[in-house]
Amino acid sequence: MKKARIVKKRPCRVCRRWFRPDPRVGDDQMTCGDPQCKKEWHRRKCKEWNRKNREYFKGIYLKKKILAADEANQKDTPEEDKIPRTRFRLGLPWQEIQEAMGLKQLVIIEYIIQVLMKRFQEVIKVQPLVNNG
Repeated sequence: MKKARIVKKRPCRVCRRWFRPDPRVGDDQMTCGDPQCKKEWHRRKCKEWNRKNREYFKGIYLKKKILAADEANQKDTPEEDKIPRTRFRLGLPWQEIQEAMGLKQLVIIEYIIQVLMKRFQEVIKVQPLVNNG
């Protein structure tokens, strides 16, 4: 017969209350077992994983946009609907750009504009507002 492992008490990583981990889980158990603590621990670990793996989602997002634009281009749809919808009102002639460069390149350019605008907005938020008037 196997002996039951004795696991020492430890503080919960969320609420800091002391608990005795389930012997079947052992050292892997980080929270006391309260559903709110489990949910908060899961949220923290997901946030950490997402922060470490930002590039993973960027690649997937761009790939999906290109595939969606390709599918729309292959269907029998009017020319106006083949141009991917953009969130930016830049006043650019998207149809002429698409004809000159191609659909995939247009999607990539829009993605680059999106990243640049986001970075620009982050820089603007950091700068203090000074009124010299």
